[in-house]
Amino acid sequence: MNLSGSDGDASSMDMLELLVSEALGDEGAVTEVIRPAAVIPDEAARTVLMELSLRDQRAGGLWLAEPSVWRRYDRPAAPGETPDLIGSIQVAYGTPTRYEITLYRVTVTRFGATAGWTVATLCDEALGFGGLTLAECPRAELAPPPSPFRRVSVRPQP
Repeated sequence: MNLSGSDGDASSMDMLELLVSEALGDEGAVTEVIRPAAVIPDEAARTVLMELSLRDQRAGGLWLAEPSVWRRYDRPAAPGETPDLIGSIQVAYGTPTRYEITLYRVTVTRFGATAGWTVATLCDEALGFGGLTLAECPRAELAPPPSPFRRVSVRPQP
């Protein structure tokens, strides 16, 4: 059963599962913060987005790409059944420059880990559409954090 009451709308149930998973924690899930964050260059980013849209789960594919997260499923959605989520990649569009995409957190569900998926293999599948892998993807430059104390010059009083 899904939230909308219709048998063919798997995305509503996926959102509920995602909410419950985040609230209770998906025991067995693997989450990794990508540090420094992986940055997909502009041309590769356009190719990745185009290929993800061609492989959209709502059109019989395995990926569901949204503005802040890309999700990979084990099979296309079919009426009356909900595909299992393999994992998700959290992304930020337009950073560090306007046409680049930054990957900063990846989660492989318990189902995905049991099926043999890793953070690297999930990223490599998505990045592969643009001719990249996680290992060879450019990384964001990390600036040193600001000093917690500002230096103030004190002039001696006359």
